[in-house]
Amino acid sequence: MFRIKKVENKIPVAITIAGSDSGGGAGIQADLKTFAALGVHGTTAITSITAQNTYSVTAVEDLKPEIIREQIKAVAEDLGIDAGKTGMLHTEEIIKTVSSEVSKYNFSLVVDPVMIAKSGTRLLKTEAMHALEKYILPKTTVITPNRFEAEKLADMKIRNLNDAEVAAKKISEMGPKAVVTKGGHFEGNDAIDLLYYEGKFKKFSTPRLNVKTTHGTGCSFSAAIAAELAKKTDIPKAVEKAKKVVTLGMKFGLNIGKGYGPVNPMAYLYRKSSKYNVLMSLEKAKALLETTREVAMLVPEVGMNIAMAVSYAESVDDVAAIEGRIVKTTKGARAAGNPKFGCSSHLARYILEIIKCDESKMAAINMKFSDDILETLENWGLTISFYDRRREPEKVKRVDGMTVPWGVNAAIKKVGKVPDVIYHRGDVGKEPIIVIFGLEAYDLAKLAVKLAREIGEK
Repeated sequence: MFRIKKVENKIPVAITIAGSDSGGGAGIQADLKTFAALGVHGTTAITSITAQNTYSVTAVEDLKPEIIREQIKAVAEDLGIDAGKTGMLHTEEIIKTVSSEVSKYNFSLVVDPVMIAKSGTRLLKTEAMHALEKYILPKTTVITPNRFEAEKLADMKIRNLNDAEVAAKKISEMGPKAVVTKGGHFEGNDAIDLLYYEGKFKKFSTPRLNVKTTHGTGCSFSAAIAAELAKKTDIPKAVEKAKKVVTLGMKFGLNIGKGYGPVNPMAYLYRKSSKYNVLMSLEKAKALLETTREVAMLVPEVGMNIAMAVSYAESVDDVAAIEGRIVKTTKGARAAGNPKFGCSSHLARYILEIIKCDESKMAAINMKFSDDILETLENWGLTISFYDRRREPEKVKRVDGMTVPWGVNAAIKKVGKVPDVIYHRGDVGKEPIIVIFGLEAYDLAKLAVKLAREIGEK
């Protein structure tokens, strides 16, 4: 008898060798959240404890080098380490200890050369700079300095991307296999991170965000690269993924505290994990609408659709709907296709615009215009507003896809709050439509069934 050997998939393990941030926005706290968001088991070797919040660092206590050594040893000899990252390495003694342990266990290392906190507190002692260059950089897989850290390491001023390229080459000569000079502190409409690897440059660009949720961005960025290296991702792809995670984390950062709010690396995970729930809610909604004959009376000439966005939605591709819409037949309402992401730009634009003001309105359903429907919805206590397509400015009409955002904002302005229902009475060649918003697609389907039955009884 043949016995099939079970192959166990090893969970990648990453270690963060860094300081603790009592405010939870940076340091090992940010690193662990980032590791978790990318499906990697996170471990720690705490180097320093800081009393810190969103605007200040009030105290720093370094751990003894032997305690740091034992933390790394304990993780390496039991769980193994696939990749690691360093953050705050406050003193020369700590740097030498970390260098020794990295050499001993030989794992890929991402170095975030933390020097100064946003509050101005020095997190790398001046006399320890030489030790960082001598003992850590030669063992570094990827180093991720911001503009000011790169200036210190390369001993030069960086004013533009050309200077950043020169600096990256100089830093690489100190030992790192790859150098990423981050673009957060440069001017311009785009934030451009520059990767120098194997003698070539690669740019990673995103629109610059005007947000104050940037506490811990450097920590999360380097942790995301380390997590990807732990999963055996190549360096350019690891940097690209890290850029996406941090950009999303900044855009949907946590507006808490009096200073710079924490980046939210979990936004990446929440958006990814919510896709299943979105599709399941739409499947249930579709089944309910198709099995209730009365729903057909709500279907407009252009067809009905029902859509729902994932958490932290940014684009049409983050919104799922029924492919091909729902049409009226002699047997009731019938879906032309199945739930799919990116297949309804019309309802997606409604949702993407309205969640900017009310994050609970993640779903929408459209139906034919009827005064009876509006009266019933009003009697149920729903807030109703509208926009007049005939008053749409010419400059809005000329830009494809801008009618809905303009209309949503016009409707919000009319009632002074975010409505549950928005309608318009059409225009030349445009059918009048009612759109109802809610948290879940299935909830809106139940509302549509109730509405159809009540209207039918009238």
